[in-house]
Amino acid sequence: MKRFKPRSDRGLYRSRNGAIAGVCRGLAEYYDFSVFWLRMIVVVLMFVSGFWPVLFVYFVASLVMKPEPVRPIHNEDEQDFYDSYVHSRPNAARRLKRRFKNLERRLQRMEDTVTGREWEWEQKMNG
Repeated sequence: MKRFKPRSDRGLYRSRNGAIAGVCRGLAEYYDFSVFWLRMIVVVLMFVSGFWPVLFVYFVASLVMKPEPVRPIHNEDEQDFYDSYVHSRPNAARRLKRRFKNLERRLQRMEDTVTGREWEWEQKMNG
């Protein structure tokens, strides 16, 4: 008998290829279970317990579960950025703006050094 053990290579995400919000496919991929059978379980639960409780739980799960990343995550920095983006998009945008401003400042300093008069004199002296 198969045990339900989460796969350790990725987290629990809503699938981008799911039928409705990707909750069932995300759960099935996380627990390495058949999507078809998980959907059948949800449908049976709808008939047994009532339509609205299952629909409410499904809706809450779709809000709580993060969407699957478009690109695979390769390291911890990418995971941190993805988590910050999913939880707070304005903060992630601020982080990106700050990073690009720092890069722009560094490029400006390099450009000032290369185009400055001291650089010209140094190049002429060293020949």
